[in-house]
Amino acid sequence: MSVTVQFDLPESVFSSIRSAPDDFVSELRLAAAIKWFESGRISQGKAAEVAGISRQAFHDALSEYGVSAFQVSSEDLRDELRTL
Repeated sequence: MSVTVQFDLPESVFSSIRSAPDDFVSELRLAAAIKWFESGRISQGKAAEVAGISRQAFHDALSEYGVSAFQVSSEDLRDELRTL
């Protein structure tokens, strides 16, 4: 099942970012997925699904945007170090 979300943007937005509406939607989905993954709200697999790309392509996009593919909290890291 999928849900359609619709919102209005001024046409000038597309010329400002030099992007066609369809490309804009893809970029918006990817940007949201990366941000939500980075903030720990969703997993890497779910983020790839949100972006509409494969997990490998999402991993590559993380690298392009300078976002680590490894999301570990300081508490998780301390717990891991204690077990060593």
